[in-house]
Amino acid sequence: MTRDRLSPGTLLEVLGPGQVAVVGVPLDENSSFLRGPALAPARIRAALHAGSMNLCTEDGVDLGARNDWHDLGDIETGSGEAALVEIERHMTKLLATGARVLSLGGDHSITHSIMRAVAAVHPRLTILHIDAHPDLYDEFEGSRRSHACPFARIMEERLAMRLVQVGIRAMNPHQRQQADRFGVEVVSMREYQPGKPFDLYGPVYVSLDLDALDPAFAPGVSHHEPGGFSVREVLQLLAGIEGTVVGADIVEYNPTRDHADMTAMVAVKFYKELVGYLLR
Repeated sequence: MTRDRLSPGTLLEVLGPGQVAVVGVPLDENSSFLRGPALAPARIRAALHAGSMNLCTEDGVDLGARNDWHDLGDIETGSGEAALVEIERHMTKLLATGARVLSLGGDHSITHSIMRAVAAVHPRLTILHIDAHPDLYDEFEGSRRSHACPFARIMEERLAMRLVQVGIRAMNPHQRQQADRFGVEVVSMREYQPGKPFDLYGPVYVSLDLDALDPAFAPGVSHHEPGGFSVREVLQLLAGIEGTVVGADIVEYNPTRDHADMTAMVAVKFYKELVGYLLR
């Protein structure tokens, strides 16, 4: 089972409304604890094409039989501020075709740049942020670009109408103040009730940090935070979205901490399901 990736030079020829582009964003220089998420896009692809599973979603969509989604490889981000500018530029180019984009991080700092491009197309956007951490620091360890800060930047710039954070279990007083300041709807892991709807209507962007899962299900992350979701609970959460999924990212997979590609396969599961939602 293989799927050819298209070169960036051909993307305008194959993309258009109703199409989905998958793109890797191998950036982890804004990580605060460990490096490694830059290796994630390649490892996720390798797991996807390892031959141990098919390309069917749980809704029965056979992605292997469709030609309306394309893996465009990785963005050559460079480093520093220029990297974040390049991510936004590349996403803007993809979205201008009318396609929807699934991004494979990389650390969570990439979401700010992605959202700048997505919000220009979908100004009344709801973000469903699934994570153990709210990532709302005004600055962290002297950096406003840290992977601990992207949603503070997103809300400062009013890139989303609503930010709904689910699975949070490591919020400190500063981030609580930030959540109150920006009107963030926080559903902590303690408060989460499986099957309870979140009224996610209109255009919805999904940002999935794999450390939202309990480390038993996803050991390959930099920040282990016990007491998290099972894979099934996250799948049910995604299935409960009533709005239209217009974009998504999967971030913070760190292959250097994985065991027998367990987390890579979890990422692949979400990859397939999210592509299926983006194709609707």
